Amino acid sequence: MTLKEAISRIQPLDKEAMEYTHNRWNTLGKPLYSLGRLEEMVTQFAGIYRDKNPHIGKKAVIVMAADNGVVEEGVTQTGQEVTKTVTENMTKHNATICIMSSMSGADVYPVDIGIATDSDCPGVRRRKVKYGTDNMRKGPAMTRQEAIEAIEVGISMVEELKEQGYTLLATGEMGIGNTTTSSAICAVMLNQSVEKVTGKGAGLTSKDLEQKIQVIKDSIAINQPDPEDAIDVLAKVGGLDIAGMMGCYIGAAALGIPIFIDGFISSVAALLAVKLVPECDPYLFPSHCSNEPAGQMILEALHKQPYILANMCLGEGTGAVMGFTIADYAFKAYWELPSFEQTNFGTYEELD
Repeated sequence: MTLKEAISRIQPLDKEAMEYTHNRWNTLGKPLYSLGRLEEMVTQFAGIYRDKNPHIGKKAVIVMAADNGVVEEGVTQTGQEVTKTVTENMTKHNATICIMSSMSGADVYPVDIGIATDSDCPGVRRRKVKYGTDNMRKGPAMTRQEAIEAIEVGISMVEELKEQGYTLLATGEMGIGNTTTSSAICAVMLNQSVEKVTGKGAGLTSKDLEQKIQVIKDSIAINQPDPEDAIDVLAKVGGLDIAGMMGCYIGAAALGIPIFIDGFISSVAALLAVKLVPECDPYLFPSHCSNEPAGQMILEALHKQPYILANMCLGEGTGAVMGFTIADYAFKAYWELPSFEQTNFGTYEELD
């Protein structure tokens, strides 16, 4: 499915299914609305599934792995080889995302969308658009066509998992240097100073942070990304991992699947996706608020409140899979709470 085809397939949520689910919550033996956003989540899932009796089925995390040419500017503590190593570890249950995803029974699918070298690890999906982006301090990170191709990789991954019976998804990423690209996008899209949206990432010193900030400033000045054109921003100062996650969000909306956003980098991808395709917004669920400086700013720009505040900033999808668990709790209550008629304490009525 192309990007254009995916956009054309997105439908509004099913209001009838949502109304039915909302009303059913109010027949269950508890104070009205006392489960708050858990009730809202189940109701929204019903609208997405277009089903008055929604259930969660198989869950999967799509981890987009890619390298960033800007790493050569000294903006990271580690080298690009770490991207490949961690991505391959995901196939051996040695990565944090695999350990955490097992709690909710979710499967992890690492995708090589732009690792700087080839991987012969059989568990890594080979969808490489290019061998890492170009150095955005010297010019655009990628061409517009490469950005669209990477978005379509995300769409195709959702298509593939839908065919395999997955009904709930989450995004994750792995890519050394991707807090640099994400901060650049954030500064442009939110019209904020680079200093305000940039953090130390994975362990930079204060001096290194100054270098990172200057590199981002230079990259924006050289490339002049247009904040009114999400793909232009993505291509000029973004990353292939971010593009892939954008595609996951758009593909999930096109195929009627709810999808959890992870942390800062995933949220930046969500912001670009919503700017490009506003109709995908109600299909996106914010799992947690990243501890990166702009974590809260991005969620506010999306008009979304996180379900979890845990000061996390690991990435990989580790916050998003915790969203799966919250969904499990919500559906457990929805389907197993007795009705007022089955209890002995009467009913609650909605008051003015």
